[in-house]
Amino acid sequence: TKMVVFGKHKKQMKKLISVLFLLLFFNYSYSQESYSLALKVTDLRNSTGVVVFALYNKDDSIPDEKLKKCYKKEFVAITRNSATVTFENLPKGNYAVFVLHDENKNNKIDKKFILPTEGVGFSNFQIINLSNRPSFSKASFFINKNLIKNIKIIYK
Repeated sequence: TKMVVFGKHKKQMKKLISVLFLLLFFNYSYSQESYSLALKVTDLRNSTGVVVFALYNKDDSIPDEKLKKCYKKEFVAITRNSATVTFENLPKGNYAVFVLHDENKNNKIDKKFILPTEGVGFSNFQIINLSNRPSFSKASFFINKNLIKNIKIIYK
């Protein structure tokens, strides 16, 4: 009877080892499928404050005036009217970028009437107006390799 029990455990051990191998393989291949996104803004009107880079990965996450719906967010110091950031370990997928030149470092989009008083920018946008309003679908791009993007900052 001892041999039968041992044989039964041997089969279970083989199954367990197979499952563990598959899990390790899946995790390895999944971890290899991550990318970086380097973002750069230039021609800021001054070097006052910080630049807020907000990265989005969901439909309907833009517009996001309070910067609460973003996937990742970084505050970056300004050097010579420019700022850069790199988001690492991004899974393959659709992303959009919003950038705020937060001159008074209050972590919000300051406005006069309905227009921002600080510089803003979105991926895929050169101009922003009532007929060209930002949305995730318009601002999004697909990441399946390491990317570098320049974002134009617009001042009103």
